[in-house]
Amino acid sequence: MDLKSRAKNLKTDIPAVFLALKDKETPFIAKIFAGITVVYALSPIDLVPDFIPVLGYLDDVILLPALVALTIKFIPKDIMERNRMLSEDMWKDGKPKKWYYSIPIILLWLWIIGIIAKILWF
Repeated sequence: MDLKSRAKNLKTDIPAVFLALKDKETPFIAKIFAGITVVYALSPIDLVPDFIPVLGYLDDVILLPALVALTIKFIPKDIMERNRMLSEDMWKDGKPKKWYYSIPIILLWLWIIGIIAKILWF
């Protein structure tokens, strides 16, 4: 599978994972992974900021597809296919820009900064 078709699949799979998160038939563990994936996908702040050379873009190229693939493994095939059909062109105008999707990433960075500060000052 070439890069272009993988990117197209990702554009369909992320909204499908979002719909699976809201689906009552989705198993609980899949909902946990779907929640993590959707929050990361929609967060305006990346785990590794894009201004960091190479690593900033690698997290988008590696981490997001890995999260989506892991989440899909926990979602039953019939539920995922149904949600893929529903997700076609769902976000054709771009993903939603909501500030509160960045809260988990901000908290993670504050936690990391706190640990570093504690190590340096004690």
